[in-house]
Amino acid sequence: MGHVARRRLVAAAVGALGALSLTQSAAGRPAPRREREMRGMWLASVANRDWPSRKGLTADQQRAELLVHLDTAVRRKLSAVVLQVRPTADALWPSPYEPWAECLTGRQGGDPGWDPLGTAVEEAHRRGLELHAWFNPYRVANHTDPGRLVASHPARVHPEWVIRYGGKLYYHPGLPEVRRFVQDAMLDAVRRYPVDAVHFDDYFYPYPVAGEVFDDADAFARYGSGFATVGDWRRHTTDALVREMGERIRRVRPGVRFGVSPFGVWRNADKDPEGSRTRAGVGTYDDLYADTRKWVREGWLDYICPQLYWHVGFAAADYAELVGWWARAVRGTGVDLYVGEALYKAGDPAQPAAWQDPAELSRHLTLARSHPEVRGHVFFSGREVAEDRIGAMRRVVADHY
Repeated sequence: MGHVARRRLVAAAVGALGALSLTQSAAGRPAPRREREMRGMWLASVANRDWPSRKGLTADQQRAELLVHLDTAVRRKLSAVVLQVRPTADALWPSPYEPWAECLTGRQGGDPGWDPLGTAVEEAHRRGLELHAWFNPYRVANHTDPGRLVASHPARVHPEWVIRYGGKLYYHPGLPEVRRFVQDAMLDAVRRYPVDAVHFDDYFYPYPVAGEVFDDADAFARYGSGFATVGDWRRHTTDALVREMGERIRRVRPGVRFGVSPFGVWRNADKDPEGSRTRAGVGTYDDLYADTRKWVREGWLDYICPQLYWHVGFAAADYAELVGWWARAVRGTGVDLYVGEALYKAGDPAQPAAWQDPAELSRHLTLARSHPEVRGHVFFSGREVAEDRIGAMRRVVADHY
């Protein structure tokens, strides 16, 4: 029996037995896991978005801030923290593959004097929280100057691996040697630490930038034979990253889960009748070359957490429409569905009126409960979970947790 068929058999068993929840062991056999609702928050380190609050804090200050975030998660009755540990092809642990992250000391490659990821795993588990290690596979820098990278950075050692696009540097997703390297770099953390999951965000091929071309024509000429279009080839390369990463995680540390948090729209229905009834300006299939629905159907993931960052009734991408679409997409696959929630929009004066209502997010959870496939929610992000501008998070906790 193949991996996909086995997952579907497990899903059928779950439906028949109700409370029983199963996942795949490394050998592909169903193995029991805890029945637990996902109540998560992202904790972003890129550009010091959530943590550390600024560059150059001492080791003691960084550690103290991290523990405050973990304690906040407990106070909000959450069950998991999704910590960004590889923000820009650098590391929040002593990696032999990539330099220490700039967000720690203010200097890429600067030793912070402690082990942030190791501490995060230990302290999260001490508090009864899961720690999901969040990786960005291909982003190298939020600028286009390789000279600003530390001299030993792989992107400087292998300039042929790098593409400039949209004011940023990216590893080239179409090169097999790049795909292997980024997997090796991420798996080093999985080998070292008992993380509960590996988590990818929504960046595969970059979001399209008007008037710019992602320059991979040479790689397509070398590796794209047999594909009708460059888009088909790009999707194939992203498929390979996800499939191979899942397989390798299960070999390296059985029991660690693998999840992806994509942009919330796979395809609009005007491009594919199986798509959602949305008019989003971006779809993962056509614009990011990420066939997220396929990954679910093939059983390459343990969970998917689409970023449904819109309010109920939003004309272009209605939260209610997309929750239903994703519930149907995971049905019968054995892949868990968590919903990414835009807590950061709550109370933001630049957002529509719906986001000024402290009850908007609570309504999301109420609506999602009508879909048994939804197994939980993850909130973006740590800063807002703590600040809670208009009490939207407190309302979620009071109404649902």
